Amino acid sequence: MSFILFDLDGTLIDSTEAILESFAIAFDTMGVKAVAPEAIKSLIGHPLDRMFVELGVSEEKVWDYASAYKAHYMKVAKPKTTLLPTAKEAIALASAHAKLAVVTTKTSQYSRELLEYLGILDSFDVLIGREEVTHPKPHPEPVLKAILALDARVESTWMIGDTCMDMIAAREAGVFGIGVTCGYGDLKTLQGCCDYIEQTPFLAVQRILKWSQ
Repeated sequence: MSFILFDLDGTLIDSTEAILESFAIAFDTMGVKAVAPEAIKSLIGHPLDRMFVELGVSEEKVWDYASAYKAHYMKVAKPKTTLLPTAKEAIALASAHAKLAVVTTKTSQYSRELLEYLGILDSFDVLIGREEVTHPKPHPEPVLKAILALDARVESTWMIGDTCMDMIAAREAGVFGIGVTCGYGDLKTLQGCCDYIEQTPFLAVQRILKWSQ
């Protein structure tokens, strides 16, 4: 039995429009000029509070910004989120041969609602979100919690993700990682943190199943 862990944003789903719009609303709510979209996109995958800090928000005010963000994101997340190309096919192929989990820095609530809306929630045995862990990726805790919840063997577990945070968390947890270039991590950056790279989650799953035979 194989076990496959998927990151969410940039690996299975594209919620860029909803994220950027929610950041713009948060900054506007707080009376601050919005930052450039590219600066925000470069941080997607980090916990929301850390993203705001990296964008110049003080620790004292970060949760005020985050609250404004979340209030808007809840309204636009579903209509402005789509599955990435080959994601549905990747999940179908993977679920036929392995037990699956989502490991994300999004909250479980938002993640479950989006996965249900997109029609793929039932394919996953486990979902580890931000509130399930003390230390989010790149710390290995989320990956280790998914392994425990799946009753998986480390040597039979794979992590598919689009950023070095995913790959570092996988490596530190002792599992194999495959980077995908369909999300927010560029090829050059991914080459510096993982040994295996594919263009899409479907190709990544194909590779895993080939090696698992």
